[in-house]
Amino acid sequence: MALSLGEFLHPLAKASQRDLVLATMYYLERYEDEEEITTADLKAAFTKAKHTNGKKIQHASVLNYAVPYVEPKGKDGKLITWALTDTGKSQVRELLDLPAAEPDVEHDVGTLEAIAAKIADENVRSYVEEAIKCLRFGALRAAVVFLWTGAVGVLRDEVWKQGVKTVAPLVAKHASRAPVFKKKDDLAYVNDAALLLIAQELGILDKTQKERLKEALDLRNGCGHPSRYKIREKKVSSFIEDVVGIVW
Repeated sequence: MALSLGEFLHPLAKASQRDLVLATMYYLERYEDEEEITTADLKAAFTKAKHTNGKKIQHASVLNYAVPYVEPKGKDGKLITWALTDTGKSQVRELLDLPAAEPDVEHDVGTLEAIAAKIADENVRSYVEEAIKCLRFGALRAAVVFLWTGAVGVLRDEVWKQGVKTVAPLVAKHASRAPVFKKKDDLAYVNDAALLLIAQELGILDKTQKERLKEALDLRNGCGHPSRYKIREKKVSSFIEDVVGIVW
């Protein structure tokens, strides 16, 4: 699910009008691909977010005095269009304690957005969308956990398609502690490592794919439990490349 403007602005309850405007412009650019906005766009955004303080802002006056954080770009009809400068973006990231933009992360966000748009299963799609949200805010460990959960949902669907008679013996073989397999929901009792082995035996994964996903699972487990390990952007990018390339 996408982060709403109201959620994004929530930490700025005591911020100045200028900073509220800058943060809203940052949101519109980053989440709604609106790089240039007018005062009408700002007013509409605050109204949609039901932001009380936003309704009181004199948008044109604030923008005129917000240089060098913003700059005029052109016109949309009779209204001037405005865009954030790099200084403005840095100001918003500092206000909200957001990480600096990373090319690898931006690429991964774009990749996952394209995938999420094509996922029909609402539950799986919601996990991928949560991973996107986490990536944008630098919550790398959480992004790994959410994306892996979505991938497991896809693998369970593929295993289920093989039919109970085919899958039940493999569940008994690789997940002996799981209940007798009778329905799709029973796959929830099969741990992820066993699921990968079952998917390999069914031909859903080949040996190399299974090994790469086992490495991804190890990383997911490292991110899902308290530890001193600090994951970096490039490691997350590698994880996303493998999981997306194999599962989707």
